[in-house]
Amino acid sequence: MRQVRSRHEDVVPDIVQQFVVYFYRHIRERNVDEILKMYETSFNKISERFFQGSPWPQADLIAPYVKNDHVFCMLYKELYFRHLYAKQTPTLQERIDSWENYCSLFGVILHGNVNMILPNQWLWDMMDEFVYQFQSFCQYRGKLAMKSEEEITKLKGCGQVWNAISVFNFLQALVDKSGINNILADDVPSDPESFAATQGYGKGSNVLKNLGYYSLLGLLRMHCLTGNYWGALKSIESINIIQPGHLKRVIGASVSLYYYAGFAYMMLRRPTDAMRCFSTVLTQLIRLRKHLPRMACYAQVSKKQEQLYALLAICYSYCSRSRLLDDGVLNTMKDTLGEKIQSMAKGDEAAFDELFTLACPKFVTPSEPSYTEAMANYSQDAFRLQLGIFLTEMTQQHRLSNLSSFLKLYSTISIPKLASIMEIDEKELKVQLLDLKERSETLQWSGSGGPLDGEPISLLDLDFCLDGDLIKIVDHKVERRYGDFFTSHIAKMEEILGDLKVQQHQNTASSTS
Repeated sequence: MRQVRSRHEDVVPDIVQQFVVYFYRHIRERNVDEILKMYETSFNKISERFFQGSPWPQADLIAPYVKNDHVFCMLYKELYFRHLYAKQTPTLQERIDSWENYCSLFGVILHGNVNMILPNQWLWDMMDEFVYQFQSFCQYRGKLAMKSEEEITKLKGCGQVWNAISVFNFLQALVDKSGINNILADDVPSDPESFAATQGYGKGSNVLKNLGYYSLLGLLRMHCLTGNYWGALKSIESINIIQPGHLKRVIGASVSLYYYAGFAYMMLRRPTDAMRCFSTVLTQLIRLRKHLPRMACYAQVSKKQEQLYALLAICYSYCSRSRLLDDGVLNTMKDTLGEKIQSMAKGDEAAFDELFTLACPKFVTPSEPSYTEAMANYSQDAFRLQLGIFLTEMTQQHRLSNLSSFLKLYSTISIPKLASIMEIDEKELKVQLLDLKERSETLQWSGSGGPLDGEPISLLDLDFCLDGDLIKIVDHKVERRYGDFFTSHIAKMEEILGDLKVQQHQNTASSTS
């Protein structure tokens, strides 16, 4: 078994001393701009230069340089453990220590008198990391075959460490204490900085309110990781997900919202809502493509972008509603995944399996494994369960799509005749007709009510009914929406003209000089 890392030398490097002193001063002075610079730039530069393969000095070593400030040391530990998780594989004790630090930090925020103002990016990263470390612990705990007897014995005594119920309770407590649902229900702007300003939080602390907001997204992700898709959408019912710009200042939060909400919709057989979520955030990323490489979250967002296109391709393969998609998103998806879409449309299970495996969340089993079977590996059980459910659904969708293609050829046809053409039993055909009718009817969110609400729609381009042994079919012709087409092309033309004017100005300036 790998030994727990030894402590750093008692001497803290000068660069770290200067960093924590200035960082602490800016936090005390509530200088948000400088805090953000040190958080996004200085911390990462020092990490890359001095701590590429080792952790930062432990909190008790830097404490004397920040007047032993208890709250600052907890914030420092949060950065310490996040860097450790990113660069190395944490030991069991380090996982326990990180959990205890989050418990202490959230305890102070929930029950203490916090007067800090922290950048929204840090608060989002804090919440995102909290859920990620829970996910990481569940997967670590499930790999019993790779653990020694000593580790398993220690794990048995860690029942409350990264416990799913405790994680849910912290997230819900932050939501309730912040009153964020009431704030959003009162039509206060849903961007954290905007509603903070409208509520007069500029003179107080933004920490609780914004963590409460991001805890809604944490609950969304937690429910998806554990396969509770109805609960996932229920947790964000106060967020109007139809508005694409309400999280634009924190791109990671925006991507997370639409990724997990879209995935939940997809698993609940609401592909049109899923496609709208995926298209919304992918359109946002296309508009930001010039700025993304300069962002600290570029690598993470790029990976999520690939997953979003894969999920969108899955939905598009059996619900090709191109009018729901931005032209740029649609073209990019077809260019990169065109062959996969065609394979899935033909019912290729391997293509569905590949894209789902690439794009799905890292599902977890929240309960403790059976420690009596020490050679077992439970870390993939939740994934295999969700994959099986998904592939079964896609197989049934393809089987019914064959029936739909036959129905499109007729306006009326008898059940015996159609059964003969399809070479199946009449009873089996009736079962398929009822199944097709049920599966083609779903809900689509209209923008009012919560994300679980919606208006009934049909995923088929036709409707049919049974009159005895006679099937009557009505073909629905979908009207083309020319307005969206012209609007998108006008916007593109304006963008091109703007670029030409800038280029012309630059050429004029260079020729003059």
